[in-house]
Amino acid sequence: MREARELGAAQLGFSGGEPLLRDDLDILVAEARLLGFYTNLITSGVGLNEKRIASLKNAGLDHIQLSFQDSTQEMNDFLSSTKTFDLKKRVAGLIKQYDYPMVMNVVLHRHNIPHIDTIIDMGLELGAEYIELANTQYYGWALKNRDQLLPTKEQIVEAEAVVNAYREKIGKQCKLLFVVPDYFEDRPKPCMNGWGSIFLDIAPDGAALPCHNARELPGLDIPNVKDYSIRDIWYESKAFNFFRGFEWMQEPCRSCSEKEKDFGGCRCQAFLLTGDAAATDPVCSKSPKHHIVTLAIKQARDTPLENKKTEHPLVFRTDKNSRDLVR
Repeated sequence: MREARELGAAQLGFSGGEPLLRDDLDILVAEARLLGFYTNLITSGVGLNEKRIASLKNAGLDHIQLSFQDSTQEMNDFLSSTKTFDLKKRVAGLIKQYDYPMVMNVVLHRHNIPHIDTIIDMGLELGAEYIELANTQYYGWALKNRDQLLPTKEQIVEAEAVVNAYREKIGKQCKLLFVVPDYFEDRPKPCMNGWGSIFLDIAPDGAALPCHNARELPGLDIPNVKDYSIRDIWYESKAFNFFRGFEWMQEPCRSCSEKEKDFGGCRCQAFLLTGDAAATDPVCSKSPKHHIVTLAIKQARDTPLENKKTEHPLVFRTDKNSRDLVR
């Protein structure tokens, strides 16, 4: 943290997994405050009781983002594969009690997007200043479950209309953020706002990542903070320089007038869908592999969710399933 601050880093997010599993989180927050960081805790709420939140407040934590899976106990607990709905609501109360600004985050997909109105109502009832409605992006386990999770274009349009109606109704009471999934855009989102440009992730084992999914990409030679300084990692490492600039780009990205806006799209998504991390992100309509995305959208539209539940049930992340996926 000291090395990153010396390089000019200003914001420090404690994320996971679940960062509250760390017994020393309070100590890390206090040190971050002394160094001058703005600190943010991104949590499921598991492990946040009154004693812990009081300690984090005293340590100087600035901001808390709390995740929900849905607006009902049944669906929230099913999607998270935990019995945490009531706990999350208690934690939301603690966040307000300790005078924190709160972001309520809900990842949307085909199972819960029809409930977007009741999700917003719940957030307003809990006193959220921001409600982030982030449609699933299809990496890792989300990609494995894409047949179950990908909504239809009609569902996206309807959900966005609901969000806009709430914006009109509630005004400045709460800011609603609606993030459309890449699959329904003509152009990809900018990869990390520029690979190795503003973001550095330190994993619990010390791996330094230019993107939290970067381990999936071949040939990066991920550096570790136990072996290298943050300065060397940021400026000199192969991983952080791999997709900087434009020389690595293939066509049509290299000649595209929009390459300085989207940087060719997501490197992880390009690799997962095409097998080539340097390829144009297939969500881009200019990509020669765009048909991969259009086919996925067609399959989502043509197959009812009830059929998906029977033919391709959700695969939850467990130790056994993780081992099976690796094999």
